[in-house]
Amino acid sequence: MATITTTATLSFHSQNPIKTLPSFSLSNIPFSISKTNFTSFTNLSLSIPASKSNNASSPLNRYSRFSCNCISTATPNTNYEFSDSSSEVELRLSLVGLDIQSSRDIFVDADGTSLVVQVQHSGSHITLIETNKMFEKIKPAETIWFIDDDQLVINMKKQDPDLKWPDIVESWESLTAGSMQLLKGASIFLVGDSTEINQKVARELAVGLGYTLLDTQELLETFAKQTIDSWVLAEGSDSVAEAECAILESLSSHVRAVVSTLGGKQGAAGKAYKWQHLYAGFTVWLSQTEALDEDSAKEEARKNVKDRSVAYSNADVVVKLQGWDSDHAKSVAQASLSALKQLILSDKKLPGKKSLYIRLGCRGDWPNIKPPGWDPSNEAESIS
Repeated sequence: MATITTTATLSFHSQNPIKTLPSFSLSNIPFSISKTNFTSFTNLSLSIPASKSNNASSPLNRYSRFSCNCISTATPNTNYEFSDSSSEVELRLSLVGLDIQSSRDIFVDADGTSLVVQVQHSGSHITLIETNKMFEKIKPAETIWFIDDDQLVINMKKQDPDLKWPDIVESWESLTAGSMQLLKGASIFLVGDSTEINQKVARELAVGLGYTLLDTQELLETFAKQTIDSWVLAEGSDSVAEAECAILESLSSHVRAVVSTLGGKQGAAGKAYKWQHLYAGFTVWLSQTEALDEDSAKEEARKNVKDRSVAYSNADVVVKLQGWDSDHAKSVAQASLSALKQLILSDKKLPGKKSLYIRLGCRGDWPNIKPPGWDPSNEAESIS
């Protein structure tokens, strides 16, 4: 029987200023760090198998891609026009007032997801645009550029012609616009130990995507007419988790929603056997870490995935947070969308699989969806 697997993506964020770090490689794990002058935090992406194989040499048991990229935007004050014509994207940069004498005064370097455009003016180099985070990958060998009156025109072939680029750079605005075509209405569930972090980031995602914001804490407290803390004191955390599980069941059929879940022991997401309805949407684990560098974060993620000791490791996407400040909620939301974009582009059938999982009744058979008529209780009885 064929096995369906999914890939989780890890993002590591530091709110400290970016430091200059060297590029280097780890055994079997391509690893690079880029430096830019226009970054506010570091984004570390790591492909992690979401299911394990009994074969130790299987690719599913290895980290196939590991990279650290500084999230950057176009150079400030850059005046440009952008368009997407299916198979290629076009960027037009203004050359007004730069007194360009010939094409030799222009330097264009486009490679993968990075782009640098500089011009020579009055004996010095002026950067028109610089980013190491274009919206997606291009085919560098097929990049062409030319001067059209007072504009520099750059045409770049997209690696994925089916993906519509909202802008040349990956930013909050382009991610929220571009994620709509990728998610295809699938909901997003935020899980993790901190209810507050889940709520703050969920609010940013809902506003950015135009999704409905649903907060399980608010729903539970409205239903019980008491706070979660008083509920835990009166009946215990398991009672709250059971009630949240019922809430998640009712929300599992919702589309275009961002759901903030309870953190800690009272949360259903903290218990692996209560993920049946969380699988209905894309799950993002917002994980606080004490790791001070990328290597430590990588090792922590590897341990989480390998031993499955934390129920949150069932999530599709993991975002590691070094510290927390509510003012940075949008940055974390942006990282979550970036990781989800990478995940879905690695398997464009995932949104459809989520939809199928819901239509079949959220039976807990994710990611290996069983045929219609399959009953998990019958399988449990046959095993026993």
